[in-house]
Amino acid sequence: MFRSVFRLVLLAAVPLFLAGCSDANNKPLSIDFSADSSAIVFKHIDPRGFVELQGLKNRDSVLKDLISVLQTPSEKDSLIREAAVAGEIRLGDSSLVFSPIQPFVKGRQYLVITHLNIQFAKPEEIIKGKLSYTIKPQQKVLNR
Repeated sequence: MFRSVFRLVLLAAVPLFLAGCSDANNKPLSIDFSADSSAIVFKHIDPRGFVELQGLKNRDSVLKDLISVLQTPSEKDSLIREAAVAGEIRLGDSSLVFSPIQPFVKGRQYLVITHLNIQFAKPEEIIKGKLSYTIKPQQKVLNR
């Protein structure tokens, strides 16, 4: 009885200890327009994941799977359909930059969906037993 309880505690404590001692970037992913609103900038990307992105051979196709930008209808203009925004994704020194082929339109809303910095489970979720079987992407609505 004691051994099974000890094993259970050990199995739960070791991953939490390792997660708590990691040197991961604790800042949340920042998704915002650039200063002139001509591009979307992703900052505070996990350093280990960023290094992996830099080393990929088919970087463009992977980045297009990781980041989606959609033009969405707003309360002011409901005639607009939700449509993907075509663009180019560039890797900077510590950030990703999405530059659209056509400039962003002033007054419109853009939904950004990304899988950057996604974790399967956070330590709090493990403790509370609220694990999910799917990975939920981060979403942010940007107003131009």
